[in-house]
Amino acid sequence: MDPLPDCPRVRSDSTSSSASQSSRSKTLLRQRLSQLMTCIEDMSSDDEAGEEVSRTLDEAFQLCGRFIPTDAFRLHMVTWNVATAEPPEDVTSLLQLDVQTPTDLYVIGLQEVSATPVKFVSDLIVEDSWSHLFMATLAPQGFVKVTSVRMQGLLLLIFAKQMHLPYIRNIQTTYTRTGIFGYWGNKGGVSVRFSFYGHMVCFLNCHLAAHMNNALQRVDEFEYILETQDFDIFDTPHVLDHKVVFWFGDLNFRIADHGLHFLRSSINSGRLNLLWSKDQLIMMKKNELFLQEFEEGPLNFKPTYKFDRKSDTYDTSGKKRKPAWTDRILWRIKPKTLPSEDDEDDEKASTSADNGMDEYPILVTQNEYTSDMSYGVSDHKPVVANFTLELRKCFDTPLVHVSPVGVWSADQNALLTYTVQEDFMSSTWDWIGLYKVGFKSATDYETFVWVRENELPEINEVIQISVDKDEIPLLGGEYVLGYYSTNMQSLIGLSANFQIQESKRAVTEGLIPEDINGINK
Repeated sequence: MDPLPDCPRVRSDSTSSSASQSSRSKTLLRQRLSQLMTCIEDMSSDDEAGEEVSRTLDEAFQLCGRFIPTDAFRLHMVTWNVATAEPPEDVTSLLQLDVQTPTDLYVIGLQEVSATPVKFVSDLIVEDSWSHLFMATLAPQGFVKVTSVRMQGLLLLIFAKQMHLPYIRNIQTTYTRTGIFGYWGNKGGVSVRFSFYGHMVCFLNCHLAAHMNNALQRVDEFEYILETQDFDIFDTPHVLDHKVVFWFGDLNFRIADHGLHFLRSSINSGRLNLLWSKDQLIMMKKNELFLQEFEEGPLNFKPTYKFDRKSDTYDTSGKKRKPAWTDRILWRIKPKTLPSEDDEDDEKASTSADNGMDEYPILVTQNEYTSDMSYGVSDHKPVVANFTLELRKCFDTPLVHVSPVGVWSADQNALLTYTVQEDFMSSTWDWIGLYKVGFKSATDYETFVWVRENELPEINEVIQISVDKDEIPLLGGEYVLGYYSTNMQSLIGLSANFQIQESKRAVTEGLIPEDINGINK
């Protein structure tokens, strides 16, 4: 992994996406405190004055509190054009699994995954080789695949720590084709959006038009993707409606004007800053207002394209492609319009807490932005970014509580209970899965049972379901129950981990667990 030069972390937040907004927030807070002092001066013994003081204090403290998120989560992102190659044997370095700081979310965007017609059809039946590798690597670490979306060569994978699954809701995916007249989908964008503890986030993996002279086309394609992608969510129907958007992929922007010799000498001498002013994406951001809303860390790593495969040597073929930072990771905090000083007499505009979730800010800090030069299966090097997301949880209770009852073993039928703790769009097509700890995805269950089918549950009603003993694993082990919502497309309730006892039949027949890489399967 290339070391990251000493540089300040890049930080942004949803409450002050510009200096002027931060200033207006402070002005607004002073206004509310001034109103408080006026109330105190005029306060009499009547209850109405006391209520006014209490209300004004609440609003003032809400304004203060919105700048102090209480929970921090680590996000690890990867973008890699794999150039139709099969995956390497190990991706531990790429995922930084040997790093001490724990990760909460993994977002992996690939481009040019092998998508010949025969290969693509086979991948629809079973997981493609890249997805299989990432799932097999992350599952033993306690990460579960939340969802994925694929459009021919474009693939986007989302993984989360098991404990976060009930708080990742309203998952939706979409895609937009731009390449070859939009038919085959060799270029375009794939997106995943979801609510993370109540905060709306969206991840957009793109592969844009190639070649030096197509910078304007790349911008047009990105704008087209933003305009055409939509979601069936009333408050965030489009990508840019989300509180935080991550835009990444093989964006294909090149380094203009400089000759090959100057490019390579600047790279070899470590003077990467000499190339920044001619990076097409940086240049385009100066002229395109919508691009200016996206932030990016400094390009303190070598250009990631184009390399001879299985080497750290830039292209030595007859084409001798110029090196470029084609592979990028950017993010955008949704701009907020705060009340101006002229609005101080308008009660509805006097505090951001009046406007939905404004009292729940989210701070985004980029801790690392680099490439991993150790991988050579492609002519691109993967790019990695680590972020800290600081936020106030909008909720911390799962929609459904699910729990095993008594001792479980394959010697007798087992019982479980579930309770809907908050109203949601439940369905008789919902189901409860039995998962072995270390499971890979919501469909990686040992068995499942349908929820009660004759009627939908009432809030806080305890419902008991029986599990047939023949469906329970013979061998003991650590398991977890998960309630899957078909409408929300996610596991919205998980039990605590529990032990299934080894059955008498397993002991009699001398069955022993198969040990694979130190993990019982």
